[in-house]
Order: sequence, then structure tokens, then C-alpha cells
Amino acid sequence: MEGARRGRPRPRNLSDERSSSESGFGNYARVNSGGEQNESEGDELRVNDLMHRFKPTIPEDVTVNFMNKPTTESVAGAQSTSRPKGVISYSKPKNITSRGPSTEQVVAPKAPSSLTTRNDGRDGKKNHSNDSAGDETEKSCQHEFGSYCIWSMEHKEVMKDALVKRLKDQLFVARAYYPSIAKLQRQEKLSLELKQNIQEHERMLSEAISDADLPPFVGKKIQNMDHTIAKARSCTIDCNNVDKKLRQILDLTEDEAYFHMKQSAFLYHLVVQTMPKSFNCLSMRLTVEYFKNSLEDIEQLHAYKLNNPIFQHYVLISRNILAASVTINSTVMNAEETGHMVFHLVTDGQNFYAMKHWFARNSYKEATVHVLNFDDLNLFDSYNLGLRQLAPSEEFRVSISDIAQSSTLQMRTEYLSVFGHSHYLLPEIFKNLKKVVVLDDDVVVQQDLSSLWNLDLEGKVNGAVRFCGVRLGQLKTYMGGYNYNGDSCAWMSGMNIVDLESWREHNITGNYLGLLQKFQNGTEESWRASALPISLLLFQDLIYALDDTWVQSRLGHDYGVSADALQNAAALHYNGNMKPWLELGIPKYKSYWKKFLTQDERFMDECNVNP
Repeated sequence: MEGARRGRPRPRNLSDERSSSESGFGNYARVNSGGEQNESEGDELRVNDLMHRFKPTIPEDVTVNFMNKPTTESVAGAQSTSRPKGVISYSKPKNITSRGPSTEQVVAPKAPSSLTTRNDGRDGKKNHSNDSAGDETEKSCQHEFGSYCIWSMEHKEVMKDALVKRLKDQLFVARAYYPSIAKLQRQEKLSLELKQNIQEHERMLSEAISDADLPPFVGKKIQNMDHTIAKARSCTIDCNNVDKKLRQILDLTEDEAYFHMKQSAFLYHLVVQTMPKSFNCLSMRLTVEYFKNSLEDIEQLHAYKLNNPIFQHYVLISRNILAASVTINSTVMNAEETGHMVFHLVTDGQNFYAMKHWFARNSYKEATVHVLNFDDLNLFDSYNLGLRQLAPSEEFRVSISDIAQSSTLQMRTEYLSVFGHSHYLLPEIFKNLKKVVVLDDDVVVQQDLSSLWNLDLEGKVNGAVRFCGVRLGQLKTYMGGYNYNGDSCAWMSGMNIVDLESWREHNITGNYLGLLQKFQNGTEESWRASALPISLLLFQDLIYALDDTWVQSRLGHDYGVSADALQNAAALHYNGNMKPWLELGIPKYKSYWKKFLTQDERFMDECNVNP
């Protein structure tokens, strides 16, 4: 995907390189291709073009605001994860808080909905990134850095040093011209004028960091320098020297801008993939409280429900207490009847006791919440799963070529969520159940799900919303040479109805273990990355397509979802990096999540949990 830039070594030990198409010099090399121009005219055109390219110093769609710089090695290393051809990258497990053929039947939710054409960036609607100015730059940025680029544009701050940067730009150009002007005969006056302006600019910049530090007469100085540079450009000089100097300056500035953008993207992804300190506090306080004060075990009072298939069974796999509680609470609050609802919350040993105590302290109408410790299920010896850890749903950032655009930079970026490795053990964990509704913990339910539970899947295994923004044929590099229908749409986890009996008949778990051995090489990265091709291959003919109105996705990375789409969807899926419990979550979607958040909880107040 990325090649060497103009054959020169990169400064400051930046590890990865950009293609020439990302640099202003890629096109600059072709400016002098006209054979009828003489050398001096060509030199002048090149310099004028270079000066035009030179401003502004940093692209307008990049926000750079840093106080402390990590080392370039650490920043570069954080982005060094390789991926074939640059098309797809593993994002993160969804719960890290540290977080079909055309004949398929389409099923709509029971509740009436006016949502017939969704404004979610697909199906004829331009998404948020496509509407913005500088479309090519934004698409290439999103291809490399993902949702950070959208976030940075939405939170772009007014520059407080615009005049300082203007002075620096003028100073660079004046210094480039000065050696050549000083050598000219009968231009002593212009040479002296240029030298004085340079000294005055240097004096102002030595005392100024932001525009507020500049003297009140700075506007006059800028005008004087512009006038002097214009006179210097009108002189007949050796353009090669000026050209060389400006090339060096632009090259360094471009590299610095790219470094800061890469640094900013790294810090952004560090924030979205790190558990907030308050969440850690909450988990630890709940764990301590569990052993200090044993509450009545509600699960034992309703033990007869846990394995009884006549009840409605919902499964969540999560490490995030607040996220799981919001998903359960929203499902219960919008249900017509709650006494027949059983929620099975599968978590790891680190969060098990905190989860137990939380759901013992908080009730959800008449619904039963059953917390299971994945580490105590003793499934590792029976199934060779590689890494022995809980694996919730996985998210992937997929960048694919937009065939409607001719430029190689016209990439479209989508976010897919699929079952994690722990989902493939559901038939073994719940041996007595016939079907379950699987919910991700970044989902908010807004309608009664009884109609979803009562669906006849007609022999299919997984009822899911298809995502035709990505088709299997576009991911052929990652499908391992297996047979598949290239026109089949990808499908999304988030809210799925799973027929466990049909799952067992088709031996999905056994087929999964066979594919897992072929797609992973023993490393954690390959183990997680294998979730996408395995999920798409296993269910490609076994998906029962739900109507799009069941789930409105994209709420963790797309600012452009309409209010009507949000209100009319049966469930909201915050897939993407900007989760609603994070400070970086998209503000206008947070209210849909926060209204189901537990209120007046002592431990939340003590740990300052305020998502």
C-alpha cells in the first residue's frame, strides 16, 4: 500500500512511509513536462507552483494541539501493525473498556415504523465524510487513521497562532530569495530591504508563541514583507537555488505535519481503547463490597428459569459493567412483559464478582440476570481455542476502493462487528436452550423484542442485519481461498437471534474450530483477526436477513445519522471507536444511551463515574 517517498530517507526515524500521492511533490514533478517552455519560464512556473503549495503549512482538516510529545519511536511503533495491501485492519475487541443470496426473506420489527429509507450513510445517502470539502484528502486520512479523522474534523479548534504561522511562512520564503537577490547588481536597496524585513520577523517570532504575543503593528509588517517578496519574485534570478531551498522547507514541514497527525491519531486510539480510571475504580469497589457484604442471591430464587427453554433467553458477553447494565435495562424498560426474560451475562474472572454484586444491588423489573464466569466453564480442555481468555464481539475497520472514483486514494471506510471466539461456545454453555437473542453491550434497545424472539428462522442459524456496504468479494484477500459467493453481503453482530438447535445440526462449532486452525498462527493478533473471515465463511448461507429497521448502527463513528433514524430503529448499535461511555463518544447520540444508565448509585458517585 505504501511506497518509498521520492527515494530520500525520512527524518526523525519515522518508521512507515507514505506514497508519493500523499505528498505535494508527487504532482510537482510533472509541472515542467511542457516541451515548448524554455528553462527560465519552467523554473519560474515551478517556483510559483511550489509557493502556492507551500501555504498553509499544515492542512486545514488536521487539528494539532499537543503539549507533551511521546518519542517518535513509540508513536511509529504503535502504528506499525502490518496488514496485507492496506485494505483491512483489526480494530479491537468491542468490550475493551481499558473495551446471502438475494432471495433471503427480510423481516421487520413488530412495532410500526416510518423508517423506510435510512439516513445512515448507505443506500443512496452520502455519509458524513463524503459530504465534506477535500474529499480525497479525508478519504485517504480515514483509510490510514480511521475514525480519528472524522473526530478531529468535528472538534477542530480555531488556530490561536495563525499570524505566527503566517510570519514563519513569509520568513521561509524571504530567506530562500535573499541569497540570490544579494548577488544581483544594482539591487542593493532591495537586498537591504529584504534583510531588514527578515530581521524584524525574526525579532517578533523570538518573543511570540501565539498571536496574542505579537505587537499591534504586526499587520503592517506582514504587508511590508509581502510587498518585498513580490519585488524579489519580479527579479531575474537563478530559480534553481530558490527552488531547492523551498523544496527543503516544504519537505520538512510536510514531514512534521504528518508526524503530528500520526502522533495525534495514536493518542486518540490510546484513549478509546483504554478503560477510564473511574471504571476501574467501580469494578474494584464492587468486588471488595461483594466479599464484605453478601447480598441475597437472586439467581438462586429463579434457578428454574435459567435452563428452561420456555422463557426468553438473552445473552451478553462483556467486561463492561455499565455498558452491560444499560443494554439490559433498555431491553427490560421497553418490554411489554419482563417476568419471562432471562439475561445470561458471560464475563471473565476479573469482573465476575463486580458484576455479581452490581446486578444483586440493582433490579430490572421482573427480569432475571444470570452472571457466568467464563473462566470457570472448563471449556478450554474440550476445545482448542488458542488463547484462554474471554473473547467478546470483535470490530474491524475495513477500507475498500470506491469503484465510482478513478483515483486510488478514493477509499471508503466501514466498520464491521462480528461474533468473537467465545460466541462459538454458546451451544455448549447453554446445552438445554433451543435459541437465544445475542446482544452486544454497545447496543441500546428501544422497542419490545418479543417479535424478534418469536421469529421462525426457517432452518437458518443466525438472524442478523446484513451490511451490503461490504461484500465478501471485496475481502477475497482474507478469505483464505475458500469457496464463497462474492456478491453476498457481510452481516453485523449487535442484535442477533440464534437458533441453537440448527447450530448444532450444522456443527457450527466444529467447523469453527477447523477454520480457526487454518486462519491463526498462534499469536493473539492473528487469533483476533481471524474472527472476521471465520464469521463470514461459517454463516454465509445460514443468515436469516433481518430488516435494517431492527438495528441502526454506525453510532460509534458516523456523525451523520438522522434523528428520525435514531428514533424509529428497534435498537441502536454504537459500533466504532467512539463509544457512548467514553469522553470521545459522539455527543448527540449519548443521550439515547445515558437515559438507561443507573442513577443514584453510591459506588458510581464515589468513583466519579460520569460518562
